[in-house]
Amino acid sequence: MSDAFHTPPSVDPRLLEVLVCPVTRGRLTYDRERQELVSKGAKLAFPIRDGVPIMLPEEARTLA
Repeated sequence: MSDAFHTPPSVDPRLLEVLVCPVTRGRLTYDRERQELVSKGAKLAFPIRDGVPIMLPEEARTLA
């Protein structure tokens, strides 16, 4: 059965080059296993849903 949304298996590296943390304006790293973009500076992990990064601080998971 094919993926109706054509969800990419990973995030395009070019996207990581232009996206920044909305809180710190710092660099993000991609966590492939959890499908999240991680801001170490803000200690937040932003989810990726259906291939779309959700860059809202209120949607982010707080890191320990």
